[in-house]
Amino acid sequence: MSQVFGTVVNWRLTVTESLKTRAASTLSSPTLSLPSATRLQASTIDWSAFAQKWRESYGTFTQNYTASKSSSGQDTLPFRTVDQHHHDSLISLLDEYQLHGLWSADEIKEISLIWHFLIPWPDSPSGLKSINKLGIQTCTLSNGNVSLLTDMAAFAHLPWTHILSSEHFGAYKPAPEVYRGAAKMLGLEPGECAMIAAHLGDLKAARECGLKTIYIERENEETWSKKDAEKAKVEGWTDLWVGLEDGEGDRNGFLEIARRLAE
Repeated sequence: MSQVFGTVVNWRLTVTESLKTRAASTLSSPTLSLPSATRLQASTIDWSAFAQKWRESYGTFTQNYTASKSSSGQDTLPFRTVDQHHHDSLISLLDEYQLHGLWSADEIKEISLIWHFLIPWPDSPSGLKSINKLGIQTCTLSNGNVSLLTDMAAFAHLPWTHILSSEHFGAYKPAPEVYRGAAKMLGLEPGECAMIAAHLGDLKAARECGLKTIYIERENEETWSKKDAEKAKVEGWTDLWVGLEDGEGDRNGFLEIARRLAE
């Protein structure tokens, strides 16, 4: 099982460049009239910081999500997807950054779906393919909704054998029912599964549910402090640790995981 955002795909590069491109296109339009304050703000904004705040809002949303349930335990409201969150949080951020009128409602909706079309890390497509060749099932286990993950797999040529999402379980990681439910859907016990992630918090939750864990280091992705990350590595509480410098040449990341699993 693999976490996706940051682990398999480079969300930061894709989202930042997409926002820059859309803003530049709007600002250069000969027919669009923008308020002068909006034009100035859009011309000077740090879109990388904007993308980071958008990503952080996703983390806050999924960490704090609680489904509304009746006294019988049944959900009383439809599950709120990451797509819905991305759309609403984009609107909030545009307001926060005083980018009023920069994009129309239809354009905002389209831009909010950037997350369906993220560029993979160079080793991800071929690395997943190599793992598949070992006879190992590969699947997503992401907080992204099913349609998002399906689009991403097609766009980025990611050959997962299964698409699993928190959406299947009406909860978000790190809720235990997501990890255990995913193992059950695959017809496996938790101890027969391994969670791959570039975020130790995800692996900690998976480990507590009985899954094996594989850490794959990605640039600027880990939210734990260097001290805590190093402590986790020294204590050996991941079953496999793939650092940025591990692997021969550009055969790192998922390709290095495949190499070690084949040993």
